[in-house]
Amino acid sequence: MDGNLTPTQKGNIAEAAVTLAAVRLGIIVYRPIAEGGRADLVLGTPSGLLRTQCKCARRDAEVLAVRTSTSRYTPQGYVRTTYSAEEIDLVAIYAPDLDECYAVPIEEVEGVSYIHLRLAPPGNQQVAGVKWARDYRLGAIAQLGERSAGSRKVGGSSPPSSTTFSPSPGPMVPSSPGPALADSPVSVVGAHEFRDRFGYHLARVVAGADTVITRHGRPAARLGPVV
Repeated sequence: MDGNLTPTQKGNIAEAAVTLAAVRLGIIVYRPIAEGGRADLVLGTPSGLLRTQCKCARRDAEVLAVRTSTSRYTPQGYVRTTYSAEEIDLVAIYAPDLDECYAVPIEEVEGVSYIHLRLAPPGNQQVAGVKWARDYRLGAIAQLGERSAGSRKVGGSSPPSSTTFSPSPGPMVPSSPGPALADSPVSVVGAHEFRDRFGYHLARVVAGADTVITRHGRPAARLGPVV
């Protein structure tokens, strides 16, 4: 992307790219009538409406850096602020170098000035706490947003595109898992997998999926959306 573009121009490009990617995924996109709000778009998913702020990412080697703070001029000078869950539900990111769009839940952005999405493992192979870009591709909210009484489906009705992704395959709970797990099919992940890909699994839960975390092969905790 041209380095001479202003922040407003970069924001407009991100908003247009996210809109196009969302429409291709079959997501309904709403736009505010007036400017000045904290949300650039509202994405209509099967699980509800998501107030969305759009950002451009800067690629630095194998990392996408995204500034999630804002700066505005006031009579007292420049004021820098961050986003909260009271203002938005999602930060949608456009990476021009890759022509890819990503979506990060506000729970992972709230009060943070920068986030980094990694494209490849770091040289020291330390992966704890790493946010993998592939886990936040925009298709996640289309594929994991469907909710129904009795079942939850992964894999939206829209055709796959360059912004979709396939969740990591995982074992399903057996047909007779016991009272604690019997109400619906859920994904099962080990504690280490959950720790290393926390952002991905949190995004699944926020979108409506149930996840059981095991420890030494036995169910230890169950996560589900707040109803």
